Amino acid sequence: MFTSTGLKKTLLLISFLFSTYFALAQFDQSAFENRIRPDSSLTNEVHFNFYNLNYVRNYEYTNDFHDGYTLYGTQLQPQIVYYAHPNLAIIAGAFIRKDFGRNGISDAKPLFSVKYHKRNLTLIFGSLEGNIQHKYIEPLYDFERTLTTPIEYGTQLLVERKKFTLDAWIAWQKMIYKGDPAKEEIIGGLSTESTIAEGNGWKFSLPAQFLAFHQGGQIDVLKEIPITTMFNGATGLKLHKAINTNIKQVYTDNYIAVYKDFSPDKRKAYEGGFGLWLNAGVESKWGSLVASYWKGNNFISIKGMPLYESVSDNLYSPGLKQSARNIVSLRYAYQKELIPHLYLDVRFEPHIDLDNTDKQLQFNHSFFLTYKQDFKLFKVKKDGR
Repeated sequence: MFTSTGLKKTLLLISFLFSTYFALAQFDQSAFENRIRPDSSLTNEVHFNFYNLNYVRNYEYTNDFHDGYTLYGTQLQPQIVYYAHPNLAIIAGAFIRKDFGRNGISDAKPLFSVKYHKRNLTLIFGSLEGNIQHKYIEPLYDFERTLTTPIEYGTQLLVERKKFTLDAWIAWQKMIYKGDPAKEEIIGGLSTESTIAEGNGWKFSLPAQFLAFHQGGQIDVLKEIPITTMFNGATGLKLHKAINTNIKQVYTDNYIAVYKDFSPDKRKAYEGGFGLWLNAGVESKWGSLVASYWKGNNFISIKGMPLYESVSDNLYSPGLKQSARNIVSLRYAYQKELIPHLYLDVRFEPHIDLDNTDKQLQFNHSFFLTYKQDFKLFKVKKDGR
């Protein structure tokens, strides 16, 4: 039965969604992607692939679930690509991150991958086309990770058809040697979307995605720490309508998300939970506007944005529990290719916590400048040619 407080929240939500009918479920993230694939027209060529992401992301937050802070810096990913076969590319390079305001390099990792591609299938071993390229919803996978922890190592299978896409992957986060005082950590998942009907600019599709995390091992010395196994999943309905005027498209993407703790010795605050992630939207020549509503219950995320969780990991309130979470957000993004290969992305993302309406409107804002380009170096000559 509805209480007066519950009714007020429901009416506020309905008013918000109707007043922001033209809104987008998720921003276009393609400018952040850097997908390198074998190409029959480039066989035996060696290329230099350069990727640079410059970022400012500031959280003006004072809530108990997501800390307020600023990320300001730059990333470089220079890579050498050898197109060894029409279906095979071998890639080696480095990832370098510099956080402004701190001495030295903030993070540096080697990059190496072998990519096999044939028709609609791609198999990758090494550094993955990961992070936001998996296309998870934000409660399952935080966009910020493309700034802080973008590199994943493991194995990935991609299927890209006109009416069906699949991304199945596994990444090794921490491996251990015999006697190490640490647990091994492995994560994997699947993200897929199937088009059910399409025509006259309309597209109706069914997305499904999950993440699984395991922390354990048999050769560490931390036997007092139990095994942890967690699961996050989401599925829903997507309806898009292309317009192709100043308004490019309108659509609605809606998901139900779940959390489950499969650990033998359960020590999390909740053993299971769920959430509703509702969106309605528009993409236009003036930018993209996003209206979203999150209703969570006992929800814990493996890689998602902390704002949507029911257990806090904040600096000053770690472990704080709030079973029900009700958050309405309205987000705007302006995205443009300024010159060939240089992409601008500016975002403003306010939200209201309906369970703490006494607090002021909170927001984060971001500025991204991405440059990516591929340069041919030379062609490898074969004997007798």
